[in-house]
Amino acid sequence: MDEFDWSAMSPLRHALVPGTFGPTTPEPGVCLSERTGHRLLQIMARRGRWAETAAVANRLYGVEPPARAAANFGKDITLVWSGIDQYLALLRADHWPVDAIRSAFGNAASVSEQTAGRCLVQLSGPHVRAVLAKVSSLDLHPDAFPIGAAAATSIDHTVVNLWRERNAADGSTVFYMLMFTSFAESIWHLILMAAAEYGCGIVIDR
Repeated sequence: MDEFDWSAMSPLRHALVPGTFGPTTPEPGVCLSERTGHRLLQIMARRGRWAETAAVANRLYGVEPPARAAANFGKDITLVWSGIDQYLALLRADHWPVDAIRSAFGNAASVSEQTAGRCLVQLSGPHVRAVLAKVSSLDLHPDAFPIGAAAATSIDHTVVNLWRERNAADGSTVFYMLMFTSFAESIWHLILMAAAEYGCGIVIDR
């Protein structure tokens, strides 16, 4: 009898090649990295129960879920708005079994596991806004899209969740992008092409 290996694999396993794409002097203008080691949950309040859903989330995670297009940061967790009365919870893989979270929300909200269905990419560097401006229609100026701003937008004809993370230790701008795994390789290559003129460093996060 055939045996199947159900081990999770990155949707970018064929596209992730560490190094630099494009100019390298004085340093790459953009850095790309797939982020792993997390769990992703979609939490959708049931009709008329957003206040209850928000209260449970605050009690569980110690952070208020966003009621508008924003990303709220807590300890080892980020809550990202994904639509009216719903948000995505990005947390460490070893935190809170899914069944325990479903139990905590009870009938107030529906909780669905999304970890295997989405790919998370970090984008940073001095030219990251210029690259994202080529592939999206968002206004990413710091005044219009500050730290904690988020959007559900379209890139390469598919919906992605994009938000501005806290700055890196060196003060550089950081964005995170969540995309469906089936489109991840296509979007990855699109961003590489958009970043070519600035140089793009690729980091393997394993």
